[in-house]
Amino acid sequence: MIRLSVADFLSLGMLGMRTRPARAALSGLGIAIGIATMIVVTGIPASSQAALVEKLSALGTNTLQAVALPDVDPPAQLPESAVDMVRRIGPVTTVSAVANTHTLVRRNDRTDPADGSGLTVLAARTDLLPAINARVRSGRWLTAATERFPAVVLGSVAAGRLGVTGLPAGAPAPQVVIADRRFTVVGILATTPLTPDIDRSVLVGWPSAKSELAFDGHPTVLYVQSDEAQIEAVRGVLAETISPERPGAVMVTRPSDALAAKRATERSFSVLFLALAGVALAVGGIGVANTMVVSVLERRSEIGLRRALGATRGQIRGQFLTESVLLATVGGVGGTALGLLATIGYATWQEWPLVIPGRSAALGVGGAIVIGVLAGVYPCVRAARLTPTQALATV
Repeated sequence: MIRLSVADFLSLGMLGMRTRPARAALSGLGIAIGIATMIVVTGIPASSQAALVEKLSALGTNTLQAVALPDVDPPAQLPESAVDMVRRIGPVTTVSAVANTHTLVRRNDRTDPADGSGLTVLAARTDLLPAINARVRSGRWLTAATERFPAVVLGSVAAGRLGVTGLPAGAPAPQVVIADRRFTVVGILATTPLTPDIDRSVLVGWPSAKSELAFDGHPTVLYVQSDEAQIEAVRGVLAETISPERPGAVMVTRPSDALAAKRATERSFSVLFLALAGVALAVGGIGVANTMVVSVLERRSEIGLRRALGATRGQIRGQFLTESVLLATVGGVGGTALGLLATIGYATWQEWPLVIPGRSAALGVGGAIVIGVLAGVYPCVRAARLTPTQALATV
């Protein structure tokens, strides 16, 4: 009995593909479409999910706020060291604070001293913006230099009420009056969806508020961002960290509802990915299996001749199984490339973050090989069971 090498099996496996190129091309196209579909139905939803999660994250899924509990006796205050204490919590990534100075702001010194336009004057730390996901629309934010001088940054609503529409370069900076002192406007914030109170506020540097507005240094609101997976754990220890003596006097907001929506979205998309990938692979496998069964029926004479010349059942099985795997592999490689290109193109067109699940790309080729093996099992066994007389009787 002649033993066939791996190269011999590869040559035999390619025989059907060489002699029937049209059928092989169509069969390869079928598996390619199936694999490409799997890549697309996982890659595009993954990119869509990333875009949705990005929007949900912007709603403060990792953000907490801590304030002193109102209407308690004696009145509660957050300690001056609260920010430094919270920063020591391991999962906390960003922490900052603002404080109500209990003063009024006016457009100019001719405005009614009792008319504060419904705005709040807040002392703010220089690290506030990243803690509330805010950005400056015009001008600049407070710096280590300007926070010590009578300079202010206006919230988006506050700017409109005070008649400050912008800060054009080269023009004199507008001023507002706070507690009968003139403060220069150095910046205007864009709208902050997470903290609408900031939109209606005039923000003064922490040291400047102490020196100019008799601020006592106790923060009013702490803004805390942490590792999203640890947000509940951080919330559980936040009050005791801020005020070890009176933790019950500290009120901590619960995580944003957007966090629950984000987690539900991730779970739903994961189930969707698995379901769609399974359907795509099943369709591709059925296509290959059908092609190989038909190939066995059409090539009975070849099988009979090879059996009559001494080919064993195992060699016949190996030939058709190899052909099935090669056919599926070629289709898998082409389908993976096609699916990646389609996903990249669509995500770019939609301006989504590009996400190509690594498992999907690997599964494109790996899944095709598995499909080839499974789809070729029945046809190769059927071919090997044909005796020379049965096979040659159909000639």
